[in-house]
Amino acid sequence: MRELSWPVRLLLVNQFGVNVGFYLLVPYLAGHLTGDLGLSAAVTGVILGARNLSQQGLFLIGGSAADRLGARPVIILGCALRTAGFALFAFGDAVPLLLSAAVLSGLAGALFNPAVRAYVAVAASDKVRAFALFNVFAQAGALCGPVLGGALLLVDFRAAALAAAAVFAVLTVAQVLALPARQVPRSGSSVLRDWRRCLSDRRFLAFTFALSGMFALENQLYLVLPLAAERATGTAGSVALLFLVSTVVSLLFQVRITTWLREATSRDRAMALGLAVMGSGFLALALLPGIVPVLVAVLALAVGVMMAQPFVYERIGRFGGESLSGTYFGVFYLASGAVAAASTALVGWAGAAGAAVCAVIGLVCAAAVLVQERRTAVPT
Repeated sequence: MRELSWPVRLLLVNQFGVNVGFYLLVPYLAGHLTGDLGLSAAVTGVILGARNLSQQGLFLIGGSAADRLGARPVIILGCALRTAGFALFAFGDAVPLLLSAAVLSGLAGALFNPAVRAYVAVAASDKVRAFALFNVFAQAGALCGPVLGGALLLVDFRAAALAAAAVFAVLTVAQVLALPARQVPRSGSSVLRDWRRCLSDRRFLAFTFALSGMFALENQLYLVLPLAAERATGTAGSVALLFLVSTVVSLLFQVRITTWLREATSRDRAMALGLAVMGSGFLALALLPGIVPVLVAVLALAVGVMMAQPFVYERIGRFGGESLSGTYFGVFYLASGAVAAASTALVGWAGAAGAAVCAVIGLVCAAAVLVQERRTAVPT
């Protein structure tokens, strides 16, 4: 971490805080809405869906804002909006207030997620190492957040929500005081032309749809794998073990794996190998019964993400360049989110064959990356 510049180090700590604040509250939100407030499952689904839709659907807006206004003010605004949204969850009990809180929280993520990655993609001299550490800090936050949230829930939900809002308030102040502004290069065109340029970049679109398989399989940590763990053990408590294994493995081995792959093979092959490992883990789940195949799939998923993700983020930054990194990250997240949602629906529809579908997704996407390596010149 000491090898990175001060702004990048600050954004790593920022990502840790973002995940602490997010996972401190959001995993317990559905229980609060249905249990404490007595809302129906349908209304709860609408509120949670509004948060997800406002984030996934507005990634492109957040990315373009980072390119036009600079990543720093967009990061600050995103953290401030998340502060307001989580504070509303603490005090709101009427559906309109809860919907407002959900939309504000989702919009915040749509702003700072592409902006942070665009800032790192431009500011870091060693982008692959920076994004590897980015994943480490994100995983550490995802590990600490639920533990802290569970402890605060012993007081009440309001304490947890206010603590999450306080985390984002501190992050907002930290970015204002310590994150340097970067000169915004002029694109020389309108926002619509920037979007058209991105959406007509065939190399980037092919790359995006091939690597969207990474997000599609990551999402199965919330669908296929928990269901398989519960079937194998007969207890819902086993689901927590899956998240613990995934997070601890990422904390211990992310930087080592990234360093080894960078020295041993090309970036495209590293991404393809990561997708193949993710898909192969689901083969074990499809062919064998019991909890051991579930753990094998979780480990393969964690290792595959560690192999592919730093190189994916570095490549997106190269596609976008200094002037359009935010837009490219926004399009990538928007398309990947749509593919992940569609594939999750497909996997759910497949029922018992869902694990086999996941294996096919991983292996097909890995093959697509290798085909692109042979046919397409790498952007400089």
